[in-house]
Amino acid sequence: MNSNETISSNFAKTPAPPYYAVIFTASRKAEDKGYSKMADRMEELAKQQPGFLGIESVENNDGFEITVSYWDSEESIRTWKAHMEHRVAQKQGRKIWYEHYEIRVVKVERAYNMQTSTL
Repeated sequence: MNSNETISSNFAKTPAPPYYAVIFTASRKAEDKGYSKMADRMEELAKQQPGFLGIESVENNDGFEITVSYWDSEESIRTWKAHMEHRVAQKQGRKIWYEHYEIRVVKVERAYNMQTSTL
């Protein structure tokens, strides 16, 4: 795989706007306590949900993370938030894994990249 393929595989493949993004920013506690396993399961489960478009996620060594998931509608986001298994993970997050988190839901009106941008 060349470096361009590696870079592009980290980016969600989203359709032309409009669509929605859920920005989850969190500071995790030091111990994993099953977090990695649950995070992998939530990503796998989210990908199976109607309206899911993609996900991008990064984390630094201090446990600060940003995950952006992309959705086709606010209804799809609400359905995902209410999913029973996701609700369990949310409760565990508040109780076990997170010192603090913020969630922001935005409507993407415009999107471009290096190939489609005009200067």
